Amino acid sequence: MNHEFFMREALTEAKKALEKGEVPIGAVVVLDGEIIGRGHNLRETEDDPTAHAEIVALREAGKNKKGWRLTGATLYVTLEPCPMCAGAMLLSRIHRVVYGADDPKAGAAGSLLNILQFPGFNHEVKITGGVLAEECAELLQEFFKNRRS
Repeated sequence: MNHEFFMREALTEAKKALEKGEVPIGAVVVLDGEIIGRGHNLRETEDDPTAHAEIVALREAGKNKKGWRLTGATLYVTLEPCPMCAGAMLLSRIHRVVYGADDPKAGAAGSLLNILQFPGFNHEVKITGGVLAEECAELLQEFFKNRRS
């Protein structure tokens, strides 16, 4: 699988969030080399605290697959998942998460904690981090820099 190709697709989603004034985070769900779900942050737009890019992409993937079990799928996201999104990945049986930038304040794929591979759960998600990390981080840094100005 070409991680950079699919991370660029997630970055395209992040830029959609940016255009809406949302924190620029994007995600895509890939199964058998095909994107089955796309999402970007919509928390402000939808007044929904759960409308993270990953959740939006997982919901679309489930609808497209006509089932909640996303066994074998990989989720690409521009920022390391938070605890809520990591939990959703576990519950949806995602096989792997590939993320761009680390999130030392809320990352649940190893930076702050690792929910995805917690030994007590009945499922484990494989983790690949740092794919196009600089591009992903720069988009976020520029957003917050502009917001503070």
